[in-house]
Amino acid sequence: MTVFVTGGAGFIGSALARDLIGQNKQDVVIIDKLTYAGSVESLKPVSNSPHYHFSQTDICDRDAIGALFAKYQPTAVYHLAAESHVDRSIDGPADFVQTNLVGTFTMLDAAYHYWRELPKESQQAFRFLHVSTDEVYGELGATGEFSETSAYDPNSPYSASKAGSDHLARAWHRTYGLPVLVTNCSNNYGPYQFPEKLLPVVILNALQGKELPVYGKGENIRDWLYVEDHATALQQVVADGVVGETYMIGGRAEQTNIYMVRAICQIMDKKFPEKAPHEDLIRYVTDRPGHDARYAVDCTKIETELGWAQSLNLETGLEKTVDWYLDNLDWVRAVSEDYSQERLGLGTEKT
Repeated sequence: MTVFVTGGAGFIGSALARDLIGQNKQDVVIIDKLTYAGSVESLKPVSNSPHYHFSQTDICDRDAIGALFAKYQPTAVYHLAAESHVDRSIDGPADFVQTNLVGTFTMLDAAYHYWRELPKESQQAFRFLHVSTDEVYGELGATGEFSETSAYDPNSPYSASKAGSDHLARAWHRTYGLPVLVTNCSNNYGPYQFPEKLLPVVILNALQGKELPVYGKGENIRDWLYVEDHATALQQVVADGVVGETYMIGGRAEQTNIYMVRAICQIMDKKFPEKAPHEDLIRYVTDRPGHDARYAVDCTKIETELGWAQSLNLETGLEKTVDWYLDNLDWVRAVSEDYSQERLGLGTEKT
């Protein structure tokens, strides 16, 4: 049995790939273009496994994707490949439209043409999981949570492109019968996250005694989900989810950005007391345009219908995350080689 993981050299995709391969139950074909945020360094722990297969392929390349389907004959596709950094989408939206919309169309089209030629039993067993974000629903007020029936209201080029890809995935199920499932997750954190995201920036800057940039007043609220718990949830959806359904995946851990920054500072204070207090490094910087105030998701459906539960609370997850970065600075250096750490998300692209 073989499964595809698109974007499998990225943050969430590599967590999923490492877990799938580590189980020694099925072959995993990782499909990744290896853009700035994807690195085979994140796959080294499983790269010697006989179940590991890697293809450096652009998901927008229809011929190449079709050839991979023909060669490997997958029973499931975990589609995670996407441009995902809001700040980058503000400065360069074209890449987001190309990867998130055109790339998802290409994957769906190739999967459909492969699936329709399968024997009936294999058709019934096949699954295409489209992995998305809670950001497609826009922002919440002070109360309430997003659910599987929330209206779409994206506010950034990133979330708009992901919203469009969600609609394509559902259309390929309703129109063509392709066995599609959709998940929308909250903010992921944990090991192997590219160093431009908030938590790695704070950990690594604190280690070096650099300023810790916080947008606005740091009051934006997110629901924080440990990436390895997310990987487990995705497998649960493919194994037991109802075709055509959507499942929200969250951490039940709503906190402001400034809370997360201060929590990391406190962990660093314990590890490096001679440099405490690390909170002195916090600097508030100009907010990015269209910064959604609050996201939160209601993950009751996946918990009650599929029996998924997260394994870590936020405190334990943050400790593990900080420890991982401090123990894996070689990985940080390897993936950051071409990353200049410039401020993004100010809408500076010339058009």
